[in-house]
Amino acid sequence: MFGNIRPFQDAEVKPVLKSTLNDPALAKALGSWFAPGLNKKVPWMLHPLIRLVLKVYLCSVIDVAGFQQKLRPLISRLLKKSVAEFSVHGLERLDKQKAYLFVSNHRDIVMDPAMLNWALHQNGFQTARIAVGDNLLTQPFSANLMRLNKSFIVKRSVTGLKARLKAAQELSRYIHYSILEETASIWIAQRAGRSKDGYDRTNPAVIGMFSLSKPTLHGYSDYINELNIVPVAISYELDPLDLAKARELYATDTKGAYVKRKNEDLHAIARGMTGWKGRVHLEFGEVLQGQFETDDDVAEQIDGQIHQLYQSFPTNAWAEASLNNEVAEIANASVETLKNRVESARAELRPYILKQYANGLRMRRGEAPL
Repeated sequence: MFGNIRPFQDAEVKPVLKSTLNDPALAKALGSWFAPGLNKKVPWMLHPLIRLVLKVYLCSVIDVAGFQQKLRPLISRLLKKSVAEFSVHGLERLDKQKAYLFVSNHRDIVMDPAMLNWALHQNGFQTARIAVGDNLLTQPFSANLMRLNKSFIVKRSVTGLKARLKAAQELSRYIHYSILEETASIWIAQRAGRSKDGYDRTNPAVIGMFSLSKPTLHGYSDYINELNIVPVAISYELDPLDLAKARELYATDTKGAYVKRKNEDLHAIARGMTGWKGRVHLEFGEVLQGQFETDDDVAEQIDGQIHQLYQSFPTNAWAEASLNNEVAEIANASVETLKNRVESARAELRPYILKQYANGLRMRRGEAPL
């Protein structure tokens, strides 16, 4: 059931892992990320070494839990090198024996769900299954690694109204089955794609997808309530991809569209994982329970919680002051980093960088985005 979108099951782990580690594209991608010079000069030497290291490290993995166990020290090391302080709040309101549908704002492709799962694991919860768009899975190895790590596929690349509806219905049934039948939590972003302007909004179409598998006689509110939706806000003091997002927004505003380069998403994943983030805060909200008439009602409730749960940092205040041409003397290392980044960017991109941070304050105050 759901074999083409669900995470891999324990019996599939060993054969999938074997074929993935033997994929030349994996060694090439890792070489370009971690040793670009050697990757260009001596790939014939580097790639076999990468495959050997991976095979030795993962040789004992026989199931999904074992695969995630091998990832934990890597995530721990990554957080230590790229995050000054990682704080979590709100999990004390949740029940470890229940499954939840975590709907969060979305700032980074990999680190948002990675940090959510890290928080769950560190606090004695089962890790969640992660929704990932097939647009990010341009290589077979990336799809395999995601599904080995409890990710499931959101088919965004399908074309045609009937095909898209069928894919959305299957996704809806899978989410419902995972939570109610398998007691396995789900993480999904509040909208397709990362927030580029720093103002978080839930797309009602995502909520509509949740209810596509609703039985005819089942009430809408009852169906939404039984999914145990929990809004989650993740807040970054610094976004390693703020300049890249500014370029995309500028191109969209001036040219009408932004065209991604080949493998741009993979490079964004690498920068988002390793780039310095300063402090990061993860806040879990209250389980959504109530009377809902429409998808917009649910989206509004999620947004209301996320906007209030978002934690601002000195970088947000400095950015807003700078946009207002005010002098803000804030003694903070992250502010200095952001200030230098803004000053070194092209003049036309600077407002787009600043708005990403200032909008975090505006949504907390219930104001429209800049």
